[in-house]
Amino acid sequence: QVQLVESGGGLVQPGGSLRLSCAASGSIVDSYVIGWFRQAPGKEREGVACFNSDGRIYYGNFGSMEDRFTISRNSAKKTVDLQMNNLKPEDTGLYYCAADPHSYSCSGSGFAGFQYDNWGRGTQVTVSS
Repeated sequence: QVQLVESGGGLVQPGGSLRLSCAASGSIVDSYVIGWFRQAPGKEREGVACFNSDGRIYYGNFGSMEDRFTISRNSAKKTVDLQMNNLKPEDTGLYYCAADPHSYSCSGSGFAGFQYDNWGRGTQVTVSS
């Protein structure tokens, strides 16, 4: 069983930055697929960034998320962070951390998260002036 707790969300002006953190506990190991997702009101969930089981990184929206977002991991602390820069109003949404102990690729099923079976409760990010 894996428990995930997100933190770091908040209200930020356009152009600002936030750093989200996902703290994992329980039986999680580095080979687990783990990533960040987001869901805006009235929109479908989408993948932001994730780690494959071999540690390679995948960014959502066909890689364009890498322009402003950076995912990182601290294995000793069991945390996965998401640094978000130059935030835009369309980045507003609930950001979730999720883990999948079974897969190799972290971006399957269109990177919508259907393969993941461990989810945190999310942290709200609001980008507004």
